[in-house]
Amino acid sequence: MMLYHCVLPHTLVFKNLAITSRGAYRVRNVWYVFLSSMPLQASDCARLLQSPSEWGNRKVGVGEIAPLYDLSEDYTDNFEELIDVCCRKCFQSGCPDFALLKAYPSIRFGAETAWLSYCSADGLALFDTPFSRGESSLRINGLVWMGSIEQMTLGAKSKVDAGFKCIKCKIGAHDFNQELMFLKQLRRNYPKTYFQLRLDANGAYSVESVEQVLHELKCLDVHSIEQPIKKGQWEFMQKLCEVSPIPIALDEELIGVNDFKEKTKLLEIIRPQYIVLKPTLHGGIGGTLEWIKLAKQFKIGYWITSALESNVGLNAIAQLASVVEGAEPWQGLGTGGLFEQNIEGLGLKLEGECLKRES
Repeated sequence: MMLYHCVLPHTLVFKNLAITSRGAYRVRNVWYVFLSSMPLQASDCARLLQSPSEWGNRKVGVGEIAPLYDLSEDYTDNFEELIDVCCRKCFQSGCPDFALLKAYPSIRFGAETAWLSYCSADGLALFDTPFSRGESSLRINGLVWMGSIEQMTLGAKSKVDAGFKCIKCKIGAHDFNQELMFLKQLRRNYPKTYFQLRLDANGAYSVESVEQVLHELKCLDVHSIEQPIKKGQWEFMQKLCEVSPIPIALDEELIGVNDFKEKTKLLEIIRPQYIVLKPTLHGGIGGTLEWIKLAKQFKIGYWITSALESNVGLNAIAQLASVVEGAEPWQGLGTGGLFEQNIEGLGLKLEGECLKRES
């Protein structure tokens, strides 16, 4: 059966400036890929995007392709053309071949999601799990973005008040001593019995300073720190994972490692305590499942998180998280509420620290 695709660009606007150690985001460009047995026009897709309840009736599948321009390996200046070429190759036979998209993780994730959506009865329930059916929920971490110390303090308090038992703080943009003061005050106000504390450095620290940084953070009962140094320094990262007083989680380190043998080599050499899996960055659904298989083999902990997708991508990532077994208790799935002009009607609902789907 012939399958047709249509690509629709969309701009998301952050409600508040999103700051990381790499810089700040004000807008987010994403692309939605629509899949159908009948040709679709862009105007049809635009209407359907505002009415997810119609996806099943129209027998259409929708997936989100959301590369980060400063981080994703597959982003290019002519990205929309690349999406079109990749989707044509993937779906031209009517039986999708996602292996063709191994080098394009964000496009692969969007194509995989569009296919699952197309095959779904309602276009929204991508897997047959209690979460997908609206019978259970997923616990997620509360995210505290970088900002002034006052803003971060208020952000952490709001997460505690909302009932989050795992809070992730982005660090590395300010003077480290200021951030350390913030984190120490946070722990004085809320000892570890209140919540699990995760830190995300986005590669902010140098090889000269990182060991001292980790030593200073030791007293804070930190669960883990994501990517304390920039990616690509395997030998140093391996030594750091051996001596660090805080468990280390790899994130950016996994970007661009798409071959199974190379994935195996990376984990064999570095031996991190955790890996953080983002389908948009780390190989789509298929690539993420490969990472999980290897993590279990090497007894490495893992959890799944979003990478600033809209609700379309978040819906798919949350349902994927509900499929895998053995992940850490809290997933990083709370980014859908960051945007103006988000896509509504996908049934996602946040109650305290729990993300649910309304069936």
